[in-house]
Amino acid sequence: MLSPDLPSRLEKLLADTDLTCSVTHLERLIDSSNSVPEDWQAIVDAVHAHADDADAFVVVHGTDTMAYATAALSYALTGIRQPVVVTGAQLPLASVGSDAPANIISAVRAAASPRSHGVSLFFGSSLLAGNRASKVSSWSNEGFTSPNQPPLARIGTTWHWNPAPDAGCGWPDPRRYERQDVMVIDMCPGITARRLQAMLDPAPTAVIIRAYGVGGVPSDEPGLIRVIQDLVADDVPVVVASQCLQADVQLGYYETGRALREVGAVGCADMTVEAAYAKTVFLLSQGLAGADLAAWIGVNIAGELTETTPGDPDH
Repeated sequence: MLSPDLPSRLEKLLADTDLTCSVTHLERLIDSSNSVPEDWQAIVDAVHAHADDADAFVVVHGTDTMAYATAALSYALTGIRQPVVVTGAQLPLASVGSDAPANIISAVRAAASPRSHGVSLFFGSSLLAGNRASKVSSWSNEGFTSPNQPPLARIGTTWHWNPAPDAGCGWPDPRRYERQDVMVIDMCPGITARRLQAMLDPAPTAVIIRAYGVGGVPSDEPGLIRVIQDLVADDVPVVVASQCLQADVQLGYYETGRALREVGAVGCADMTVEAAYAKTVFLLSQGLAGADLAAWIGVNIAGELTETTPGDPDH
């Protein structure tokens, strides 16, 4: 959604509405496909720099990595009182028929609402919790969804609000985001232990495995579980997510997932892959590693997951 004259266009856009607010523009123009954790930190820094004189924040972000960014912001900004609403568009603001004007205006309305809290993402007709969102279409005006959590609000002739997820325990005084060597691997029929081992040599700092269903992998494949066991033994946390858009990873549910749990891998509950990845980078940036990091994956920091009943043997 790059636009070299974005500030002036935003001013004209808001001038045609009933939104009477003072807007301060900050620019950092990149294609979001080039986004890295340091760019997440730049947004965090900008929010902190204006925390004393702003009532709310709206971040205009490219859609390709917007779900990663909103999840990352949610962990780093749990101590901020102002709402932060992130939005974007499938077509640039200057394009005929762009969805940008409607999304930006609605994002500003959401940010101005007393019902907005934390980090959220507005797109199409929905306001989503920022760490519950996933991009599901590269062309639809409803390009994002929240697969495991109802939208915070939907717009129509009026706004219809739903209860927000549990805010989580927060994270006081977080350290800065830094780029981390986190590898995401998809399981697929026929993958061998040799191929998995090759992809993990040299070993990354952390691994996210996108497994089947509620956390299954081909556990009968000779040596495959041993590869994961060796990673955990070398203090590399292994986080298990799902390839399903809607899922609640339960490593005790089937034998194919139980094998992962027995060697020390941890499931990410109902987190999206984007939220799990950003959380892993966040925890590494806080100086956590190995089992210490793995223990935090299932802890609700900023509303990113639904906590289960303590002692549930399936989680």
